[in-house]
This record gives sequence, structure tokens and C-alpha cells, in this order.
Amino acid sequence: MSATRVSTGIPGLDSILHGGFIKGTNILVLGGTGTGKTIFCTQYLYNGATIYNEPGVFVTFEERPKELRLEAKQFNWDLRALEEKNKLVIIDAASSKASIPSDEAYAIHRDLDMNILAQEIYRATRKVDAQRVAIDSLSAIGIKFEDSTAIRTSIYKLSTLLRELNVTSVMTSEMPYESGQTSRFGVEEYVAQGVIMLYLREEDGELRRSLVAQKLRASSHSLRRYPFEVSSRGITVMPGGGL
Repeated sequence: MSATRVSTGIPGLDSILHGGFIKGTNILVLGGTGTGKTIFCTQYLYNGATIYNEPGVFVTFEERPKELRLEAKQFNWDLRALEEKNKLVIIDAASSKASIPSDEAYAIHRDLDMNILAQEIYRATRKVDAQRVAIDSLSAIGIKFEDSTAIRTSIYKLSTLLRELNVTSVMTSEMPYESGQTSRFGVEEYVAQGVIMLYLREEDGELRRSLVAQKLRASSHSLRRYPFEVSSRGITVMPGGGL
């Protein structure tokens, strides 16, 4: 019996994943600065809500919601309209990190507390009957916890919560090229059911983007590296251009 698939909403990616993400799984999206992690999350949620009628929740640690909404407009993604239609909830976890007050309906109003974050995610998913969740980025957890055991425990709890909510989720994290580790904390890839790696490398004097689906548990998928571009429509993967 084949697993139920969830379309990523990113052109070209579903064919690489042999049909999309497996429903209810948690996918880790790794990449360095400028690789497109936030765009990936936003596109996944926006197209999920507008094309597939699957509401979503965006937990943003990196950008304040108003900045996220503004940047989404360059791709003609109107996040505010989705929020007003109860198709999207943005949880502001960025303002507290910068010690700035938040006037968002869903927010972490003090130093990162994983229990409060879990409560906000639970409340938001129930509010809009969310099918998709994006968390950008797990790197923020390192600011709160210095001990690797505490970091791993927090990420594991977060991943477990998302699976219990039966949402199909993506979480981003930095890929530290210089350390030799796959992920920033060296544990994220072990708690996720799938791993997609985004690259930005210089080739022939030009920066080029590419991605690899490193892991997709309980599913076959391509292991080749594929180029992708970011245009006014968001991310487009070239599945015929495997490297």
C-alpha cells in the first residue's frame, strides 16, 4: 500500500521525490546563507494553501512577520490575504529574539521557551486546521541552549509534536560547510524523516544553486544533485538537469 503524498508546491521537486513528501513526516531543509531556505518554506506554505487547500503555520525565528510578508510580495504571494482567510498563521518568534515587542496574534513574548512555542504551534494548527507547518530556523535554538544535549532534546520534542499533530512539516537549519558537519548542531538530520540540502556554489565564475534529497525515509527518491533557480515565481527545480 503506497503512502499518501503531499505536493511540495515547488515546480520540479515532486518528481525528484517520486510524488512529494510523505504525509505526516518532518523534513529538514539544510543550506547556507542565500541558498533559499526561507523562500522554500514560504512557497511550500503559500502554494499548499492556494493550490491544494491545505492551511499552514509558519514559525519564523529569522524575520519578523511584517518583513516576511513584504518579502513574499516580490513573488506575488499575499500572505496577509491568507491570514485573513484563516489559511495561514504566522507565529512571531523573531521579535523576542531581538528583544522587540510583538503585536502579532501569535508570538513568543519572552526568551525562547520550548513549552510556550509548542503551545502556540498547537493553538495555531487547531485554529486553521493546518496541514502544513514550516519552522525557520532551528539555528535559533542554539541561542537559548548551549548544551548539545539540551539542543537535541528540544529539536526532538519539536519534531515529535509536529508528527503528533499529523502535519507535514519542514524545518530549516544552517549547513556549516567549514566544520564538516551536515547540520549546525549535528543532530537535526537524525530526528527528521527527510533531509533536503540546498547549495550555492561558484561554478565557471558564477554562483549557482542546486539541491539534493539526501534522505526520505520509507520512500524511494533520486539521489542526484539538481540545479534550481529563484525567479519571480519562487523556486523552480530542473529535474532533467541532474548533476
